[in-house]
Amino acid sequence: MPRFAANLSMLFTEVDFLERFAAAAAAGFTGVEYLFPYDVAAEVIKAKLDANQLEQVLFNLPAGDWAKGERGIACHPDRVAEFRAGVDQAIAYAQVLGNKQVNCLAGIGPQGHDRASVEQCFVDNLKYAADTLHAAGIKLVMEMINTRDIPGFYLNTTAQALAICAQVASSNLYLQYDIYHMQIMEGDLARTLEANLAAINHVQLADNPGRHEPGTGEINYRFLFAHLDALVTRAGWAVNTSPPPPPLPALAG
Repeated sequence: MPRFAANLSMLFTEVDFLERFAAAAAAGFTGVEYLFPYDVAAEVIKAKLDANQLEQVLFNLPAGDWAKGERGIACHPDRVAEFRAGVDQAIAYAQVLGNKQVNCLAGIGPQGHDRASVEQCFVDNLKYAADTLHAAGIKLVMEMINTRDIPGFYLNTTAQALAICAQVASSNLYLQYDIYHMQIMEGDLARTLEANLAAINHVQLADNPGRHEPGTGEINYRFLFAHLDALVTRAGWAVNTSPPPPPLPALAG
């Protein structure tokens, strides 16, 4: 069975953010992720991780003004300095929290810029982030998101992400494959995971429709989990074979 981390931005929302660490541990999780840590001091979060014997698995680079609807700035040509400052901020948090990977959200395509300049900006920012994070011992992933939930989001499919990776040409850039988003955008989940396993460093999940827990929708998660295990075993990677705590919650990003 794959290793599972609770997404504290999506789970245990009946309690405040800092209380969700204990809730995750009580539910049997050993790892956590969330959208952003930046509203809380890194040392405060670290204390919660340690108190609950949790591993910090992932968080996102700063993504602009989330409350105002921004969903990333990596493809915005007029915000390169802000993006680079965000990389530095993410590294500072990751080093305190023991976090070994961060996710880059491309963002909604900006108005007033042609597609070529937007793509070049995204590629250049990813090169900078991948190199800077590598020097700090941190992996960079980027996430494809469906255009139904976030209209205009720049990075939408596995094929597009792989083409971007080819342009960046960094050994420190991987895909974050969100099963929920990719079921909406392209389907063919099992074959896509199999064909691109080497490029994928993190998988997120929820069922469709509704972005609820596995088993509530159309995706055959029992099959997909076994399929992922087989792929990872075939690749010779280590997996945690302990079963997840029932019922299995959604871990979508």
